[in-house]
Amino acid sequence: MAKTVSVLAPMTGEVIPMNEIPDPVFAGGKLGKGFGVNPTDNTVVSPVSGKVTMVASTKHAVGIKSESGLEFLLHLGVDTVELDGAPFEMLLEKGQTVEAGQRIASMNLDEVRAAGKGITAILAITNTPKFVEDIDVHTGSASAGDVAAEVTLKVKDAPAAQNTANGADATGAAATGAAAGSVAAGAASGTATRSETGAHATEPIEPGAAGGTVDPAVAERPANLTGYDALAWDILNNIGGKENVKSVIHCITRVRFYLKDNDKANDEAVSNLDGVIDVARAGGQYQVVIGPAVEDVYDAVVKQIGAGKAGGETESATEPAERPSGVGGWFKWGFSSLIGVITGSMMPVIGLLAASGVLKGLLTILTHYELVNPESQTFTIINAMGDAVFYFLPIFVGFTAARRLGADPIIVSIIGGVLAYPTIAELAKGEATGSLLGISTNAEFFGIPFPMASYTYSIFPMIVAAWLCSKIEPALKKWIPAVLRMIFVPLIEVFVVSTLILVVLGPIIMWISNGIAGGIQWVYDLSPAISGLVIGAFYQCLVIFGLHWAVIPIVANDIASQGHSYLNAIISATMVAQGAGALAVFAKTRNEQMKGLSGSAAIAGFCGITEPAMYGINLKYGRVFAMASVGAAVGGFITGLMHVNMWGFTGSLIGFFSFVNPDGGFDQSWTGFWIASIATVIVSFTLVYFFGFKDADLDKQRTVEKKRLGNREPVA
Repeated sequence: MAKTVSVLAPMTGEVIPMNEIPDPVFAGGKLGKGFGVNPTDNTVVSPVSGKVTMVASTKHAVGIKSESGLEFLLHLGVDTVELDGAPFEMLLEKGQTVEAGQRIASMNLDEVRAAGKGITAILAITNTPKFVEDIDVHTGSASAGDVAAEVTLKVKDAPAAQNTANGADATGAAATGAAAGSVAAGAASGTATRSETGAHATEPIEPGAAGGTVDPAVAERPANLTGYDALAWDILNNIGGKENVKSVIHCITRVRFYLKDNDKANDEAVSNLDGVIDVARAGGQYQVVIGPAVEDVYDAVVKQIGAGKAGGETESATEPAERPSGVGGWFKWGFSSLIGVITGSMMPVIGLLAASGVLKGLLTILTHYELVNPESQTFTIINAMGDAVFYFLPIFVGFTAARRLGADPIIVSIIGGVLAYPTIAELAKGEATGSLLGISTNAEFFGIPFPMASYTYSIFPMIVAAWLCSKIEPALKKWIPAVLRMIFVPLIEVFVVSTLILVVLGPIIMWISNGIAGGIQWVYDLSPAISGLVIGAFYQCLVIFGLHWAVIPIVANDIASQGHSYLNAIISATMVAQGAGALAVFAKTRNEQMKGLSGSAAIAGFCGITEPAMYGINLKYGRVFAMASVGAAVGGFITGLMHVNMWGFTGSLIGFFSFVNPDGGFDQSWTGFWIASIATVIVSFTLVYFFGFKDADLDKQRTVEKKRLGNREPVA
């Protein structure tokens, strides 16, 4: 008779089947069978008795190997890895034994909702293919510790001296199952067996479906390898050997390899290994899905390939795609790379720019109501807090761009300091003393005249400076003896790159960036209302593909150099629209899970963060995004029609400070902002409520992934 295992609800709330979980990976069963709980209480208990095999560094997930041999992954919330552990408290550690129903953690549901994330607690049996025959989920209300599911185990009836169809040795699932991450070692005969094929290791291995081959001379696993070490050897042996591995990293469930030759990897053989759930090829990586035992398998892999190829834990890592051929392919690759560099350089400072905008808006209000005297030292101090990030922006952007491009961040930051140096800034204010090729010059370097621009608020010159350093630095390290590098590498880099930026490239870059800004302003001036309508309707489409990162530096440059941005005012309306769309879903749906997701997404949208609304709701149910975009078009039209201007970086409703004119106080921009925002909310909410969403759509949701152009991760 088949054995059954009782599994407890890890949290109090509504138990739901796996296919209703708002995450395509779990809902599709890719990590195994299980269930979810829409919790109403923060307490988390252990669903089974067993040993803790993994505790995520971000505290959002825990792995438990039960006494029956099943491996459970308890994932608290959806996409909560991005919260870096803030809403969670873990009361256990790896290697600890727990009892079913024992309190093991807590999840602050309010904090998770406020961050725009789903609160569903997900329980998956990661070795389902090997050991689970069926699971009977008791849906409905349950308290933490109540029986929520009955798991029926597969019956193992293979002969003792022969491998089973799935590669497990007849010595038992508990000894060799995926829950333990082990590989059968041929206990019956003392001869190592190939669990991935069901053949003895002494037999030749046929090529797998992916086209990989294994040399029979090296196909036999050393007899002294067991457990995770044996699994690591089998994985390496089926991906072309350790010589084919460039580097390896891991995330919460996967060991991710960068291979020299992807064609050498045998997908079928690897996926059939005991301890491997599945394999995937994505982002230039060969990903082996392990489950909760990923750290143990990763450590075993590193032990065999050497620590020099180890990259450690990462939540998302990508490798640039291979460089294409052809004019069109090269253009696409170059544009993608440019967007990636801009994103990697700007993303870390976006929060600083937003905070500075709020602070300066608040100071404007305090000054307008005569609560702070513009001539007082209090004003000077607060104004410095708001201006500092813009004034020293070259230093910050230099640091982040250097990390993205692989240059030394400190050296590039020093170059940023040169561009922001007060005396250099004063030179930029000097009157023209001559001309060069028809361009007025106001400075000279060793007698060479050149136009000195102001770089205290600049972005693009520092990205170019970081790129130059990334090319110069390797050459310097190659030719300068190691004992002299500490002094002469930064000396030469700072002198050469600073000179090139100040004298040659900087003026050109500033001319181009100012030209782009002027061009956008020219288009806006042709018809502010029509420009607002078009930009409002389609700007969030740029966000889908990551192309908005090409616009953000232009907005930041406008605010830094001119003190305001008409374009940013229109963009603000699009944020309000997406938030209003999510708010309409919140008002209409009767699904508690969707209420939680849409409510928090609406708050995030009104706070200027549209991704939770877009990727969590609006794009999944396409009409919601379309209707919200119509509302954004209306808001953009009104914003342009009323010539609404914006003096800060922070948009949406939370950014109302940014619409206070530092010189004129509450003028037409302040009034226009509120009229446009209210109209946007009304139109978006109404259209989505009546035409954009109904609960029946929950069964037809599409899988939506963020489209990324260019690598966003720092090189070093």
